Amino acid sequence: MMMRIFRLAGFGALGAVATVTVLPLSGAAWAQTAAPAQPAPAQVEPKMETFGKWSTIVDEVNTGEDVRKTCAASTAFLDADGTSGTLTLAISNGDALPPDGYPTLVIALKNKDLPTGENIPAVFGDSNGKVKATVNASGDGQWMMNNKTETTLAVLRAMRRAGALDVSFKDKPVAMVSMDGFTKAYRSLGVSCGFPTGDVAP
Repeated sequence: MMMRIFRLAGFGALGAVATVTVLPLSGAAWAQTAAPAQPAPAQVEPKMETFGKWSTIVDEVNTGEDVRKTCAASTAFLDADGTSGTLTLAISNGDALPPDGYPTLVIALKNKDLPTGENIPAVFGDSNGKVKATVNASGDGQWMMNNKTETTLAVLRAMRRAGALDVSFKDKPVAMVSMDGFTKAYRSLGVSCGFPTGDVAP
């Protein structure tokens, strides 16, 4: 079994699993069925970089047929009670890429006072403007923004503009999240996963 898994600032496991099952054969049967062994595709260690308070990681898996990359950027924050959390963006070169689709935004935070369920009203922004969106709670301390193209683009542009992003769910404050390094981190995702970044970070 070959397994590649990486974790980025609490975002959770991302990776790929390939399984090969080999059944034992008798000597005669092996002589009739054995084929020349094919070398396993070379695997590349995940590439990590830091931009201000943001970190990026690119995980590349060569399936033998194509190269699948998962690109993620994450930053850590503390909420008003001092509880640590993360805001992560993730996208794969197998997904719809910008401008047809944008990275998935996930907030991970152990706060039982935040609303749960689906289509929770959320607001992202700063004093210069706010973007309304909705998030779904996974039940394990993670909230994923509903990835509608226009809304996600607006949130990403707010992230580029803001010094710190104010996040709230259903009028409950979540945290102020630093955007120091976000622009460079987003550009790095574009280079790594092969999509244009000019509409977010020109």
